[in-house]
Amino acid sequence: MSKNNFKMKKILLTLFLFQFTFLFSQNNLLQSGPMVGYCEMKEAIIWLQTTKEALVRIDYFAIDTPNDKFSSEAQKSENSNGFTNHIVLNKLQPGKQYHYDVFLDGKKVVLPYETSFSSKKLWLWREDAPDFTIAFGSCNYINEEVVDRPGKGYGSGYEIYKSIHAKKPNIMLWGGDNVYLREADWDSKTGIYHRYTHTRSIKELQPLLASTQNFAIWDDHDFGPNDGDRSFYFKYETQNAFKNFWANKTYGTDANQKEGIYSTFNWGDAQFFLLDDRFFKSPNDRLTGEKTIIGSKQFEWLIDALSSSKATFKVIVIGGQVINPSARFENYENYPKEKQNLLSEIEANKIKGVLFLTGDRHFSELSKLNRENTYPLYDWTVSPLTSGVGNSYKDDVNKNRVEGSLFAQNNFGILSFSGNKANRQLKLTLFDVQGKELWNKVITKKELE
Repeated sequence: MSKNNFKMKKILLTLFLFQFTFLFSQNNLLQSGPMVGYCEMKEAIIWLQTTKEALVRIDYFAIDTPNDKFSSEAQKSENSNGFTNHIVLNKLQPGKQYHYDVFLDGKKVVLPYETSFSSKKLWLWREDAPDFTIAFGSCNYINEEVVDRPGKGYGSGYEIYKSIHAKKPNIMLWGGDNVYLREADWDSKTGIYHRYTHTRSIKELQPLLASTQNFAIWDDHDFGPNDGDRSFYFKYETQNAFKNFWANKTYGTDANQKEGIYSTFNWGDAQFFLLDDRFFKSPNDRLTGEKTIIGSKQFEWLIDALSSSKATFKVIVIGGQVINPSARFENYENYPKEKQNLLSEIEANKIKGVLFLTGDRHFSELSKLNRENTYPLYDWTVSPLTSGVGNSYKDDVNKNRVEGSLFAQNNFGILSFSGNKANRQLKLTLFDVQGKELWNKVITKKELE
């Protein structure tokens, strides 16, 4: 080999090693994400977490016009909020698919999976509502041996996120217990942010986050201790963590958004009402006073929002079951007055198209409540994603359970909205960890009128 050739190979090797080291260092700044948050016609949110202070920017373009490129404002990640970032993309047009790239400290992060999202379509008064799918699941436990209870890990089957991603849903809806705060976590901001970071960072989850819009509610385990209620002294800190690690549009209705995490969003001809079953909830063991899950303020907001909604399907998302008549654990049946008020208000205000989407129980089932002179109410419980599977259904006396809908295994659900205006329908499909179909049920628009 000549000296010149040897020198050239040495130079090329040096450049390669430099480039590899550089790319590795940039990826090392990325703790978790990117995650697609809410997407509207003119605006979307991209969330991500860095390992330390860094300047974060998102570049993006519509796939059908790749030469028209846009950049977000640069944002500095800070320790005070766990180095989490919510980057606003405000140069969108309705009904377009976008590709985006992450830049940390001015350098592009190279990721081995797709980073994309779709803006909301402008369809009303122009055409039938678009077909779309919503993935749903609850109870997401990621093992960490040093703080977990002794014995076999409670979490398993993390490949379920790959199976959900393979279905290419428009939205992933997280139904509570998305993070399991442990005894070592919920008493300090350090512990809370560690748990959220640990759960969010597993590699199996990242492709799903990066190319699917995400919304979330919480339940007791991402709120605080087991069966947590309004008395939890650290609830404002866990609320801050929830807001820092998710990217819903709003949190509660007070001006400062400091009272609960309830919210709503639309996609196509469906409106989703994301309820908070913890922040205002009365203690299970309190014997005096009125028992409540969602509290009077949230209750009135919900009935107002349902009454004013023009959506074909009005999906109420809450952690605990609503229609199951077994007064066990934290089912709504344990709060009979508020439950009856909720059902009565839906009927009295002639609110069409309502169904419930719930989690919590570590098994899945569909409940159906037949009502006189009006349409039936459905409650689809989907649980668990990766947490341990429960057998408490054996002691339930759920006379409203739809035959064949009970499954006690790790699973996720897909809600598929399709059809023209007159024949609009919702198909519920349950899948196992590998993405194999377990069960399905079609509910038509006409059935909910």
